[in-house]
Amino acid sequence: MRTTGFFVIDSIFSKVATGLATLAMTTLPVAAQAQQAQEQMDQAQEAETSAASPFGIPSDVVMFEKHDPNIRTATAKVNGAIITGTDIDQRVALVLAASQNQDLSAEELQALRMQVLRNLIDETLQIQAAAAQDMTVNADEVNERYLGLAQQNFPERPAAMDEYLTKIGSSPAALKRQIEGEVAWSMLIQRNVSPFVNVSADEVNEIIKQLEESRGQFEYRLAEIYLSATPETAAATKRNAQQIMEQISKGANFQAFAKQYSESSTAAVGGDLGFVRLATLPNEMADVAKGLEVGQVVGPVQIPGGFVIMLLLDKRQILMADPRDASLSLKQISISFEPDVSQEEANAKVQKFAEAVSSIRGCGDAARAAGTVGASVVDNNSIRIRDLPEQLQSAMLQLQVGQATPPFGSLQDGVRVLLLCGRDDPEVAEKPDFKQIMDQIENERIGKRAQRYLRDLRNDAIIEYN
Repeated sequence: MRTTGFFVIDSIFSKVATGLATLAMTTLPVAAQAQQAQEQMDQAQEAETSAASPFGIPSDVVMFEKHDPNIRTATAKVNGAIITGTDIDQRVALVLAASQNQDLSAEELQALRMQVLRNLIDETLQIQAAAAQDMTVNADEVNERYLGLAQQNFPERPAAMDEYLTKIGSSPAALKRQIEGEVAWSMLIQRNVSPFVNVSADEVNEIIKQLEESRGQFEYRLAEIYLSATPETAAATKRNAQQIMEQISKGANFQAFAKQYSESSTAAVGGDLGFVRLATLPNEMADVAKGLEVGQVVGPVQIPGGFVIMLLLDKRQILMADPRDASLSLKQISISFEPDVSQEEANAKVQKFAEAVSSIRGCGDAARAAGTVGASVVDNNSIRIRDLPEQLQSAMLQLQVGQATPPFGSLQDGVRVLLLCGRDDPEVAEKPDFKQIMDQIENERIGKRAQRYLRDLRNDAIIEYN
């Protein structure tokens, strides 16, 4: 479940009722009748305006004090718990490190700080709600998860995690606080949401029937960053989405931004929607998704309720074997370069290498051809096409046994080709079993209910800003 979102500041609207005394008249002058008619028209117009606005706010609002919500000290109290400027700074440093992009304008950095503040408010509410139900997060569990992350990122010396966080301007405490919030929220969902979600056997069987009817149609594995918007906030939300899109186009990590910014329940898994059929998506998303290539990012796309940035992670045909699951037997033939090699010398060596590869007559001839140019040969007898880099997958799908890819690589990493020696095509795909489908439906419903639960926590919170 996501930890991003928005906070709500309640506004108090008061009305002053003024009593008007009217005199009963048997006749009115013509001028008075005209005045009365005009007043009735004005009242009707006011009533129409009030109906268009849920709070009856007039269109010509006069502000008594200028207020820019983006110019505000990013500190707050959440039900008495203080979020400090240091908390904001250290969490911002985590986001920037995860996105691998430090080049933000002053406006973008301010927007990021405000988003981080909203995340910290939600996180604080989640920890408080868990504690109120006697579900205090165990410090040992937080430390264990932190150690797991350290071992994943610094396998040779996990203690380097502390040094790294300090170096980027964050701290171990900031990351542990985020872990604490995730654990607290998970416990709350398990107690207050999951037990009340049910899926019937008829629903699952209906999904299985639909899958059979859709056999052969494409389904798309999409990731999303969803930002909600109203007509009044649409322009500002679109600008925020465009800034996020710009950072992603510069190399920022999509999954990291989804976890930090997306208001969808998929935020916790980096925005991953899983495999979906276009018919299940809003029309605006479906129209865009069907034209995407795997790995392509697009957005912001306006959909009912807000804007979405989309990443196509994968595409496949329903209940059909995926050619990328074929198991290959490969030979990698490669050459390397001396550190001081000139570009001219390198080009000449690559040319000879390409000529040697083109002379290969089957996999049994690979060693001979490699020997003529001092290339090395490495065998791999069980590798799936989908496990190769995306740039190579399409090339491998087109090869016949005994053929090689074009040379690829660099002066630093060497130049190589992959020679196809065998291919075992996948069997016909099996449809998901009953339990898999039931779990998927349950998870979707849990995500939606968890969103409403977090919204209720926000609505009941007392939030004070400095």
